[in-house]
Amino acid sequence: MTRPRALVTGSYRRLGGHIACRLAQVGYDIALHASRPGDPDPAVLGAMEGVRCEAFAADLADPVAVAGLIPAVAERFGRSVDLLVNNASCFRADDDSHPTFESLTAHFAVNAAAPFVLATALAGQGGTAVVNILDQRIAHPHRDQLAYTLSKQALAEATRTLALALAPAVRVNGVAPGLTIATGAYAVVQLDRLAAMMPLERLPTADQVADAVLFLARATASTGQTLYVDGGAGLVRYERDFVHLGR
Repeated sequence: MTRPRALVTGSYRRLGGHIACRLAQVGYDIALHASRPGDPDPAVLGAMEGVRCEAFAADLADPVAVAGLIPAVAERFGRSVDLLVNNASCFRADDDSHPTFESLTAHFAVNAAAPFVLATALAGQGGTAVVNILDQRIAHPHRDQLAYTLSKQALAEATRTLALALAPAVRVNGVAPGLTIATGAYAVVQLDRLAAMMPLERLPTADQVADAVLFLARATASTGQTLYVDGGAGLVRYERDFVHLGR
């Protein structure tokens, strides 16, 4: 029996790694991706036992690299890519409340244009499903990280638009996580306070986000949908990014 193939962008570590591991657990062959050459997290590679796993490097801000990624994966596996998970994101330190033109274009290139091009490439070589990783802030945007937020809003609209444009052959859905894997900018006590601020009084886990991706990958009657995995954060308007709250 031929196993399905999945390309997960930004999957050498962190959330993308969790998603890749979950897909491997149910039998997907996995194409791991990073923007630059390097080694995937050993824990991610360790979860690939029993499936075929290949690593790819492609700068998603480079149009040539983006155009070549799906064909490169298909060529190495000798088969088309069935599932694309657009997980990789640009989140730059210079994205303040009034981002520059350069910051805007950098975010849009990686967070909106590249996923769009990869999705259409997947459709062109016979793939069947795309899951875009969004952000709960698209429901109630705040005043921080505007370039990132705008680019994720664009990807959310692209999800709906591509769902119609690529139907019936390809389903396109989105997962909108809340604060999932905190960076070192968060203190433990701050995370506890933030969890208490969520309607469900908890933050999502990476495994819960990965489970949502797997659900949508298999949801053959669903397209153009966004599934929030955020502890209910998308229901609430927060005035600032979470890193500024609960301190």
